[in-house]
Amino acid sequence: MKKILEEIVKFRDERGWRDHDTPQALAKSIIIEAAELLENYQWEDTHPNLTNVEEELADVLIYSLAMCSDLGLDPETIIRKKMVKNEVKYPKNQ
Repeated sequence: MKKILEEIVKFRDERGWRDHDTPQALAKSIIIEAAELLENYQWEDTHPNLTNVEEELADVLIYSLAMCSDLGLDPETIIRKKMVKNEVKYPKNQ
């Protein structure tokens, strides 16, 4: 995970985009890309283009990981913390 975070930040910084990647801008970008992902599933009978799904999902992940980096958050840690909460909120079927 650390290596891909470094690659994302390096790519962005080499293009001078860091000043534009505020938490607010990144959050907006995540929503925009998520909407583009959802567009693949807009209609019940739609057979999504998996290449496009892959690309839009990658965009969501890239923006999310960039936001983690900028906020000093470790993605693995925050995911694990949320999974613990989810385990309590949504217990296994007994």
